[in-house]
Amino acid sequence: MIKHALSIVLVLALSACGFHLRDALQLPPDLGPLRVQSQDRYSPLAESLAEALERAGATPAAEDATDVATLQVISEKWGNTPLSVDSFGRAQEYTLRYAVFFRMTRADGSELVPQQALELSRDYVSVATRSAGTDSEREILANELRREMVTSILRRIDAVTRAPQPAAASAPTP
Repeated sequence: MIKHALSIVLVLALSACGFHLRDALQLPPDLGPLRVQSQDRYSPLAESLAEALERAGATPAAEDATDVATLQVISEKWGNTPLSVDSFGRAQEYTLRYAVFFRMTRADGSELVPQQALELSRDYVSVATRSAGTDSEREILANELRREMVTSILRRIDAVTRAPQPAAASAPTP
C-alpha cells in the first residue's frame, strides 16, 4: 500500500515540476533528400550524423544528386590541454576538447542553420608513472564526445526547425 501511494506521489510531483520527455527530432517537411558532407570522407562524426538523420526521417541523397539539402561539417578539431602537473613537472590531468563548425542549407541554397561552432570537453587523469590504459581512456572519452556532438548538432537543427518562422513583410499600402 505504501509503495503504491509513493509511486502516485512521485508521478504527481514530476508532473507538477513541468518535466516532460523531449520530442523526437523534427525536420522540415519540404527538406527533401539530405547529404552530410565533411572535409574527411571517412569522418566518424559525419557517418553518425547521417545515420541519426536517417533515423529521424531524412531521405539520404543519391551520390550523383545535385539539388539536395546539405549538412556540412566544415571542420572538426581535437585538443588535449594539461590541467595540472606533479612535482616533477609532468602533466597529471588533461582536458580533451572537441570543436565542430557546421551549417545546413536547403536544396535551393538558402541557409536553414547558419554556420556555428559547438565545443565539448572532458577532463581525465593520466598518471605519468602508470600509463597503461591512458590511450584507451582517451579513446573512450573521444567516442563519448563524438556521440554528444551528434546529439548537440541534432538539437540545434531541431531548435531552428521548431522556431516560428518570421512572417514575410507585407507590402506597404499607398
